Amino acid sequence: MKTYIHLSSRHNYTLPAIFQDDDVRYAESLVEHFLEQYTQKGDVVFDPFAGFATTLFVAERMGRVSYGVEINQDRLNFARSRLANPEHLIHGDARFLASLDLPEIDFSMTSPPYMTKDNHPEFPFAGYKITGEGYAEYLRDIRSIYEQLRTRMKPTGKVVLEVANLKPEKQVTTLAWDVAQEISKVLRFEGEVIVCWDEGAYGYDHTYCLIFSVQ
Repeated sequence: MKTYIHLSSRHNYTLPAIFQDDDVRYAESLVEHFLEQYTQKGDVVFDPFAGFATTLFVAERMGRVSYGVEINQDRLNFARSRLANPEHLIHGDARFLASLDLPEIDFSMTSPPYMTKDNHPEFPFAGYKITGEGYAEYLRDIRSIYEQLRTRMKPTGKVVLEVANLKPEKQVTTLAWDVAQEISKVLRFEGEVIVCWDEGAYGYDHTYCLIFSVQ
């Protein structure tokens, strides 16, 4: 596999007006790329931070069986309205993933909610609705989520996270590298694919797809 790819950041459909200021989706082409690389028809694909369910839509279209978890009720309702199997999108909190009724998973792909090191009091994993303890708590929680996910994965399973380093107002948060280090404590890190986008975001024109395996 190439360790860098060039993709368009454009989407195949427009979100309703109420979500226009909250469009955090990655492009469908990104999901297609990794599903082609790591999965086959009939495989179970899982997104622990489903958002508007881009991973699930693409997986369904490509003949995979998709599952996801989303904490935000409005996003969940919209996503379910477009899914062939809406019951596979669970309203829940990924921090309690071990308590959810999920099948064995072949492949997981997501972009987790982002957090900067400073000036970010709202806690991402609670839907930015409450104040958390900060960046250290964020990293502890993402490690815990993937430790729980590991128990639901098949031994041959692969995990991909699309993450960016953040550069708001020239204050760099090495989010991608910090997330890679934390999840490496519970899954085997296989490396990264740099995704070069035609339109930049977060202070850079690229993101990282971090790749892990269960064994």
